[in-house]
Amino acid sequence: MRALLVVLIGLGLATGLSGCGKKGAPHAPGPADKITYPLTYPPE
Repeated sequence: MRALLVVLIGLGLATGLSGCGKKGAPHAPGPADKITYPLTYPPE
């Protein structure tokens, strides 16, 4: 009975954390032609 409780608690925690992220690759907000970052640094 105790093992079942531990498994259910573990599944509950894992399920709660799995919904916390966005799907897909990150991208900068705004239109693509207005994004100025990342900038390239001039050579020294």
